[in-house]
Amino acid sequence: MRLDFTKMQSLGNDFVVLDGVRREIHLSPDQIRHIAERHVGVGCDQVLLAEPARQHGVDFALRIFNADGGEVEQCGNGARCFAKFLQSKELTNKEEVVVQTTNGVLRLMLNGVDTVTVDMGIPEFEPSRIPFVADRRCDQYSLDLSATHRVEVTVLSIGNPHAVQLVDDVDGAPVAEVGPLIENHRRFPNRINAGFMEIVNASSIRVRVHERGVGETLACGSGACAAVIAGRCLGYLKETVRAHLPGGELEIRWPGKGHSVLMTGPACTVFEGTLEL
Repeated sequence: MRLDFTKMQSLGNDFVVLDGVRREIHLSPDQIRHIAERHVGVGCDQVLLAEPARQHGVDFALRIFNADGGEVEQCGNGARCFAKFLQSKELTNKEEVVVQTTNGVLRLMLNGVDTVTVDMGIPEFEPSRIPFVADRRCDQYSLDLSATHRVEVTVLSIGNPHAVQLVDDVDGAPVAEVGPLIENHRRFPNRINAGFMEIVNASSIRVRVHERGVGETLACGSGACAAVIAGRCLGYLKETVRAHLPGGELEIRWPGKGHSVLMTGPACTVFEGTLEL
């Protein structure tokens, strides 16, 4: 099978995007892993598949696959790249596109040539809906990683699940060691993304994210949103925050509980090609 693809990136978070609108595409987990493998495939953090809309009021469907072959619910950086892809492939001429993912609906707003704003929806804090095993809903939870190691995390879903912890110095945070322990903790039935947030001031944070099924990436849009949400819930941050990730910056705006999160950042095409599977 030969597939045309577009390689895209946002803040160093990279994607292989496929047009399943004009041509029906079915990929196995092995094929997705092959595409994502950086030595023998194209190489990416995630594979994005555009499909025709499946419900009224939606323009397109978006399916998101991690590098390990598993399908996930949400990706903020990928959503911005997806909007640019739809425009560049002339699949739409709209400046605002409504997209269905496996876990809800996103509004993608193209801001000229430079940035895309994504309405990420209203955060979910109810443990059973994240899902997270907890007796009651709290702003922070204690998570035992070993007999001697415990961390305090804010747990939420912004289309996909996140556990965010505060750190004094994000550069020195043990992301590679602690991230997998949080991701695969028994209290997260579907695993989770592990975020590490350093608060610079009330309008600025620094973030690193260990992504479920991927590992640490240069940027995670939903992870940046989750960090701002956590900081707001704990009373540290203002409504609009600049999130600094290893790959660059995002602007996150969240008025508070009951409101949608708006994320604005760049997206661009790296190259296009054809691959053989």
